[in-house]
Amino acid sequence: MVRGQFHFDLDTLQDKIMELGELAKEALNTAMNGLRSKNIELALQVIDDDQRADDLEEEINDFALMLITKQQPVAVDLRRIFVSIKIATDLERIADHAVNIAKSTIRLGEKERAVTLEDLETMFQNAYEMLSTVMQAYKEEDLTLAKQVAEMDDTVDELYGKSIREFIAYIPEHPQEIAQITQMSLIARYIERVADHITNIAENVFYLVKGKHYLLNE
Repeated sequence: MVRGQFHFDLDTLQDKIMELGELAKEALNTAMNGLRSKNIELALQVIDDDQRADDLEEEINDFALMLITKQQPVAVDLRRIFVSIKIATDLERIADHAVNIAKSTIRLGEKERAVTLEDLETMFQNAYEMLSTVMQAYKEEDLTLAKQVAEMDDTVDELYGKSIREFIAYIPEHPQEIAQITQMSLIARYIERVADHITNIAENVFYLVKGKHYLLNE
């Protein structure tokens, strides 16, 4: 009876992680929609909604601590709880980067964009797909999907490098646009960091399944 309740609680913990993943995806999507459309209201919505992710991460941590102290889990279950805490931290940081994108959108305002969003769009689409894939990998404990995530991170890194080089090359001939280019560079960096946090989650899926740490983005 006690073990049955414990496994129910572990499933509840997983459900909370999946819910946080959905909040992170929603924040990213809304932030990018705001950037595309120069919509300040959408950007403000991302900032206002961020407290939901913060509160849920705290709830996950409290719930995990309760399981450790009251249930005295065996090693494999303790690993599951530990991984949940780590993944929750990465998901909350992803939501924070959505907030950062929203803040840059506000700073950019409604002014005509000096450079195209094409590479940032591609970076975002890759990162967004990575997040969907890694959450599925976590739920199903699927190492094949987790490995795919790490491979997709390479594409994001390449696009980030390309974007920064193009931004730097643009500035000398258009010094009046340096403030805008700075914000676009920051957005590229935020998306690249999102992909890194997603790769961290993929590594924790490997740890969950294998009980060993693997560095997937080296």
